[in-house]
Amino acid sequence: MGGRGHAQIERSSGNVFADLGRPEADIHRAKAELASRIDGIIRRRRLTQATAARLLGLSQPDISRLLRGQFRDYSVERLMRLLMMLGRDVDISIRKPRASRRGRLNVEAA
Repeated sequence: MGGRGHAQIERSSGNVFADLGRPEADIHRAKAELASRIDGIIRRRRLTQATAARLLGLSQPDISRLLRGQFRDYSVERLMRLLMMLGRDVDISIRKPRASRRGRLNVEAA
């Protein structure tokens, strides 16, 4: 092995942001999922970044950053509004957690 150590493998919690110890990991994961859905719609419609930017009222560089995963400056609410501008319904569901734990934010797409 030439002096190299063995890599350790850790099981993911299902949220890479929590695994990395990021504060507000659920929010980051939700934003990532929403941004991914925006990206998918833009790709399926074969929109250029410039066309998507005009449609969403953003600049082309802003769209570029968003599609590259730089969504830190976007709120969950703003990302949901962008999805609505792309013709998607966004539903918010509030329920008791399935286990006795703190509530969490989850994004599911139909």
